[in-house]
Amino acid sequence: MQTDKDLRKDLCALEGRAYKAYKAIKGQYAFSEFTLKIDYVQGDPFSSPSRLRIEMPQTIALFPDFLLRTAIRRIALADYLTRQFDREAGRVSKRSGTGNSGLIAIDRPAQEVLERTSASINAERVELRFSVGLPARGRSILGNEAAQIINDKLPAIVEKTLKFSELNQADVQSFVETIDDAEAIRSQLRDRHLVAFIADGAVLPRKSGIDPHPLKSEAIPFRHPPSLRHTFERPNHGPITGMGIPHGVTLIVGGGYHGKSTLLRAIECGVYNHMSGDGREFVITDPDAVKIRAEDQRAVSGVDITPFINNLPQDRSTRVFSTENASGSTSQAANIIEALELGATAILIDEDTAATNFMIRDHRMQELISKDKEPITPFIDKVRSLYQDHGVSTILVIGGSGDYFDTADTVIAMDHFIPSDVTQAAREIADQYRSKRRPEGGGNFGTKQKRMPISESLDPSSRKREVYLKAHDINTIAFGDEKIDLSALEQLVEKSQTRAIAHALLYAKNRYMKDKASLTEIADCIMKDIAARGLDALTKEKFGDLAYFRRFEWAAALNRLRSLKVRPTKSNKTETD
Repeated sequence: MQTDKDLRKDLCALEGRAYKAYKAIKGQYAFSEFTLKIDYVQGDPFSSPSRLRIEMPQTIALFPDFLLRTAIRRIALADYLTRQFDREAGRVSKRSGTGNSGLIAIDRPAQEVLERTSASINAERVELRFSVGLPARGRSILGNEAAQIINDKLPAIVEKTLKFSELNQADVQSFVETIDDAEAIRSQLRDRHLVAFIADGAVLPRKSGIDPHPLKSEAIPFRHPPSLRHTFERPNHGPITGMGIPHGVTLIVGGGYHGKSTLLRAIECGVYNHMSGDGREFVITDPDAVKIRAEDQRAVSGVDITPFINNLPQDRSTRVFSTENASGSTSQAANIIEALELGATAILIDEDTAATNFMIRDHRMQELISKDKEPITPFIDKVRSLYQDHGVSTILVIGGSGDYFDTADTVIAMDHFIPSDVTQAAREIADQYRSKRRPEGGGNFGTKQKRMPISESLDPSSRKREVYLKAHDINTIAFGDEKIDLSALEQLVEKSQTRAIAHALLYAKNRYMKDKASLTEIADCIMKDIAARGLDALTKEKFGDLAYFRRFEWAAALNRLRSLKVRPTKSNKTETD
């Protein structure tokens, strides 16, 4: 293996040469305390920066065993190290020259603490993956400057990032133990028959719709209503008390701008852990809770939406429903059925982003348009059977229809961002003012479907490449010549998740779809592979910009691929024939 001195010499010797000459530095180099691996060298100063890895043995890093003893602690510590590297790199590196010349960057995390490929740690070694914009003037190599970046600046960043002795050790311990505590609470939710827990003192509002940092100056700390009080014992920081949202049907009500949607947004993001100082560290949600909304014009492929929509004009079937441009109601129906197919345990809905005709059909409309002329069975008539038949809870923000009081197990009112339990008052109102609307949902919800994706319908090739995958942003995947719109998936929080999902689509096509497996079985296999081998299982190369995603968002991306073709599995045919 070459040394850091060899690398400095080689870089300086490249001074003034054509940019592609940088390709010669690809390889491994032994520095005094770590190994540097240059995995990919960019061919142009304007292209994606070069990909590098640092590996430091634990005999030098010296992270104590108590930070490493469980998987969740290792994930939290790796996340912390990614954030530390990002801070240090931002302090010492700057753009100089053409394109991204001079920049040292790592995949920057948001507020959520996720498993990432940017950093990993075990008892033997610590690894960081990052990028460097190799410097140039025009397209001529600045070799001396490159040597200064890689041989001088980079070791200084590594010194401040990967050595436990150089870190704020109390801060590291608090960060890791906060995540450990949050995960301990999440593991107890189902035994407590809870969908979610919101701790007293939590700060739920965000600075803005595009800034996920907490609103601190004007935010009102959360406090629980006594009837919904729950206390959890944390393994590291003792007992914590807050509001538990029980299984069943829960309504969140209240006036406009009083915090209904803010509470639901915190709950939907609570499927992930959050960093210290976020304000939502102890807003903990069942990991299989799925946010649902209407989504006009999305593609739908072979979904059985008969629990909600039947008897379409011209005798069009909704048992294997497909369309290139779904309406608000058909898209919301498909979104729910697809979530149930993947094993969702709770559905989260905000009426502001729902299709009105999907949510309710009032008495007057029932009188004007008889049921035999209305193909939609509204959600209000299925929400109870969804829980009774399949054990799937619902949390629903509702402000426009008191008829939902008849369906609710729990009703939470938000008043100036403070919750109160108004379940009894809602029941009394429902008894006093009986609804005249007629139930339209029948006795049962309906069966869950199983579909089998057809491998040949996924084409990752473009005109110029055999495989073309790209996450343009958090909401868009380029898969071959197709673009997949993920803008309605409100539980995606980072572009790195979207990027990982893109790779997982190709991985599933190549590895599992040829076995005639159901979509659920494929998702199971992908998540098992990630659990066993990490996100690197999805790719041949060592990327540093992938983050953990849930099975639901992966399947949602597949379901939004307009070329997707599916067929019912044999078990599904038996259920529906």
